[in-house]
Amino acid sequence: MSGPEDGPTWVYVHGWGCRGSDFAEVATFLPATHRVITVDLPGHGDSRSARTAWTVQEFARDVAAVADAESVGRCAVVGHSLGGAVAVELARLRPDLVTQVIGIDSFHYLGLYPAVEDAAAREMVASFEDDFPAAVRGLVVMGSVPDTDPAFGEAIFRKMSSIAPPIGAAALDGLLRWDMDEALAAVRQPVTTLAVRGLLDPAAVDRYGDRIDFVVHDLGSHHFLVEQPAETAALLLASRVD
Repeated sequence: MSGPEDGPTWVYVHGWGCRGSDFAEVATFLPATHRVITVDLPGHGDSRSARTAWTVQEFARDVAAVADAESVGRCAVVGHSLGGAVAVELARLRPDLVTQVIGIDSFHYLGLYPAVEDAAAREMVASFEDDFPAAVRGLVVMGSVPDTDPAFGEAIFRKMSSIAPPIGAAALDGLLRWDMDEALAAVRQPVTTLAVRGLLDPAAVDRYGDRIDFVVHDLGSHHFLVEQPAETAALLLASRVD
């Protein structure tokens, strides 16, 4: 957490296998008058949990609990990847709290959003249960662009593969079962995503362009918030509506 309690508030939610500290450098490029709260989802980063439910809805309740504990009245919620789904679900759960949702390269992977058919979901989760490192490697490759630094990709792989495999597989299953279409229909707040041009599926824009504002850029890979924190902060500030 940083910034004054009465300042414009941001709540940051990281992606699958990532951690709240991914936003640390981004936060340094925001105005000093802004309040920043970053969250480690259960089982991610420095968080440990004995829970058995790993759904997007449960994660949203966790973030709401953090906001309540910190007496947040209103905030913009920024979610990277899986965190984008959590941010939308939080907006549905707590419309009194969330003013807008900004995704960091989220919402446009049609193999993950919207809800995946049961057989396909089972197959994808089984690949993580059978060979977790290989499956995580596949995610890293999927989120890379041609000029991604191989060393950066390896650092991302080490970070993401450090999540406990049972938690990683269960959290992925929760995302695949989440119905983004249903959630978006219930959310009235503006929704934006900062989408990497080289990773953006045009079919996602066709499907969601009337509900999600796609801000397309060339800042790096799926993890551009770590690669280009200053530029990411500038995009976030330009996208904020309150």
